[in-house]
Amino acid sequence: MAAEDQPDPDAPAGGTDVSAQLFGTWELVDLEYADPSTERYITVTPVAHTAGRHAGKQFKKSQISIVERFINRLMQTEENTGKKQKTLNYVRDAFDIIHERTEDNPIQVLVTAVENAAPREETVRLKYGGISVPKAVDVAPQRRVDQSLKFLAEGVYNDSFKTTTDIEEAIANQLIGAANYDVQTYAVSQKEEKERVAAAAR
Repeated sequence: MAAEDQPDPDAPAGGTDVSAQLFGTWELVDLEYADPSTERYITVTPVAHTAGRHAGKQFKKSQISIVERFINRLMQTEENTGKKQKTLNYVRDAFDIIHERTEDNPIQVLVTAVENAAPREETVRLKYGGISVPKAVDVAPQRRVDQSLKFLAEGVYNDSFKTTTDIEEAIANQLIGAANYDVQTYAVSQKEEKERVAAAAR
């Protein structure tokens, strides 16, 4: 194989073929990004299961599809650890529910939800002579996306665990609520709380 025909090891997971469709249904073109700071960290590819291709490379997680990163976050509970295929099916069904309710591309809804739930400020603790003082700091764009996915996954878990709400419904509710910037949604409320605490610590 010629050198020019070999795949780029640093290319985004799953390639960049926008003509392919996620889950064989959802288009990857014409997605809108409202926040330029996080746009480069919200990657969209037609592949939702890369088997940890970039797991051992620092900062390469941003090249993995935001859909797969959301699926991975949903698995980070005692009940769902390691159940990738089952969680992937939940998200696929939730995307169908989102499309039925909003008539929008569910990938666009996810992207908007991640942008809306990403905190811009948080607090760190500085020590001055044995006294711990909170200090407000700006959040790096990559951490903003990480925190947003964490809040969305926690919201899904809280809505679905030991309740009558199906996990597919919980995923759809959280993503639609965050995309609409509904402050009753867990992810948005957590973002607002973080920023409120940071504003008080300025």
